[in-house]
Amino acid sequence: MYQKLSDFKLSKGQRGRSGLQVQIWWLVQSILFGCSPQFMYGWRRFLLRSFGAEIGKGVIIRPSARITYPWNLIVGDYAWVGDDVVLYNWSKINVGPNAVVSQRSYLCTATHDYLDPTFPLTSQAIDVEEEAWIATDCFIAPGVTIGKGAVIGARSSVFSNMPEGMICFGNPAKPIKKRLD
Repeated sequence: MYQKLSDFKLSKGQRGRSGLQVQIWWLVQSILFGCSPQFMYGWRRFLLRSFGAEIGKGVIIRPSARITYPWNLIVGDYAWVGDDVVLYNWSKINVGPNAVVSQRSYLCTATHDYLDPTFPLTSQAIDVEEEAWIATDCFIAPGVTIGKGAVIGARSSVFSNMPEGMICFGNPAKPIKKRLD
């Protein structure tokens, strides 16, 4: 047998908060966060901070962004998180100062152990270092670090660390050339 989902169980405390707190966040995100006008960046920063996120000054997060667990989110000063971005953060996601995560990108800190028939959830943090830019519609896998000033080209899939100051592209993404000469 490859997997037996009837035997799947979350570890106690794996979400980092109680089930009630998780449900309250998801409700707040759907109504107060998601329905807020585009220009209400301060309001969304306030909501995220209220649920344990570490949000720097001048951060821009669009209302259509989805954050699974705000208590696992760190966003540095003046960073941007675009429309329809998903931050699936079972583990920490750190978006450094002046970094950009563009529209429709998916940062995924969790996966399942496919070798174990109980299909347990495993997770590793993602680090987007300062001044990095993840362009539109990218996938960033668990445990990946995007180096300072790196650019991840549109529609790339990143499964390993990308170096500082490089333009990276592809599926899987690979460093192509230096961002600046």
